[in-house]
Amino acid sequence: MTDLHRAYLNLGSNIEPELNLPKAVQMLREYGEIATASSVWESKAVGINGPNFLNACVLFLTDLQPVELKEQIIRPIESKLGRIRYADKNAPRTIDIDIVLFDETPLNTEYWNYAFVAVPLAELLPDFVHPVSGEKLSYFSEQLQGGVLSASKDQVWIVPRVDIRIF
Repeated sequence: MTDLHRAYLNLGSNIEPELNLPKAVQMLREYGEIATASSVWESKAVGINGPNFLNACVLFLTDLQPVELKEQIIRPIESKLGRIRYADKNAPRTIDIDIVLFDETPLNTEYWNYAFVAVPLAELLPDFVHPVSGEKLSYFSEQLQGGVLSASKDQVWIVPRVDIRIF
């Protein structure tokens, strides 16, 4: 039997997010196991004046490598849920699924600068250490929730949405 990889995925939506986040999780389950999931968090759209986003992180177990996971599972799910890719990377979307960590290796260390990634992921991996700064993910989460760190000039806020469950 093949060892399964641990892919931490960030799911985000600001077009009917209460429907699209649970649908995305359900569709992911058709391809593999979701071992755990964070709470759902609401935050202001970054870089645009648009509807608020809902985000969550899941631990997805897969035998695929990152490129295969993206091409064979993530992109088809995004497409089925109506995702349209615009030139503006911050445009509203039905669903956005990003691989944040793969076998505990960050695929993009810039993700830590965003509350909508760091806060839900810290629920699942609070003691994970950022490979560049050496800080624990829980530190980034606390700082972002407190508005201390920000990747933009806009005020950062993120709040839990206990009324929405995806797992």
